[in-house]
Amino acid sequence: MRRADPEMVRRNCEQQSAKTEMRMKVFVFDLDKCNGCHNCQVACKDEHCDTSWLPYAAEQPDTGQFWCKVDEEVCGKVPHVRVHYLPHLCNHCDNAPCIAAAPDAVSKREDGIVLIDPKSAHNSEALVASCPYGAIFWNEELGIAQKCTGCAHLLDDGWKEPRCVDACCTGALRFGEEEEFESAIAQAEVLMPEAGTAPRVYYLNKPKRFIAMTVVDIEADEVVEGADIVLQRISDEEVVARSMTDEFGDVWLEGLEPDRYRMWIRKGGYLDLSAEFDLSEKDCSVPEMRFYRVPTAV
Repeated sequence: MRRADPEMVRRNCEQQSAKTEMRMKVFVFDLDKCNGCHNCQVACKDEHCDTSWLPYAAEQPDTGQFWCKVDEEVCGKVPHVRVHYLPHLCNHCDNAPCIAAAPDAVSKREDGIVLIDPKSAHNSEALVASCPYGAIFWNEELGIAQKCTGCAHLLDDGWKEPRCVDACCTGALRFGEEEEFESAIAQAEVLMPEAGTAPRVYYLNKPKRFIAMTVVDIEADEVVEGADIVLQRISDEEVVARSMTDEFGDVWLEGLEPDRYRMWIRKGGYLDLSAEFDLSEKDCSVPEMRFYRVPTAV
């Protein structure tokens, strides 16, 4: 339920901002805690659709824009599947390309939040293309560029966090002062670091590549338990992982960097088996890795 009144926000924003000591804010998302409930996405819609929060933002259209959006990525293939959820919103960059594209329409507050002025953003459709994260949208009806505001209207009205963070039931989304999250930021990643935008949205436990398979004794028509697994990086032959097939014949090697690998599978009574995997673009899943017994002398 919305707990802020638009008229009260407009009336008090300047006074509240003057009283509040601004400190740089950040978003921190722990992807291990995200269960894909989409509460953050729904809360953003509830806060901004059909409601104008001027001077911060005009109303968000009911369709066509997601200022906060959770993307779902299905990795691998049956029976080895992982589902990851990745929330996206404006990164409120310190080196924001949108500010460079339209300095008269876009500004960065003292607390680090980047805002597009609805009154100055008319005929600034080029702003959409300026964002490497695809976080800026064009409102055809109003003729303005729009994006996440970090719910600055709520922060200036005394809220500690935006609606998306308030609605997160697992604690995956957090928001606060940069100093408060110093240790988390040291372990976190940002999206598209090569863009050089210095984003203020950080991601913990961002998924890496995996190799998953089921090792099968094809002659006996059964899975192979207890086979030794050794994974080497092909470029330097460094061993990066060791494991063993479980009671279902399965093995999961996770947390791998995009690269090319060679795997060795060994167990007494079986011929050594090797296989190569290229994780440059995606994860690898092998539903049936065939393992053959050592031939019996006649």
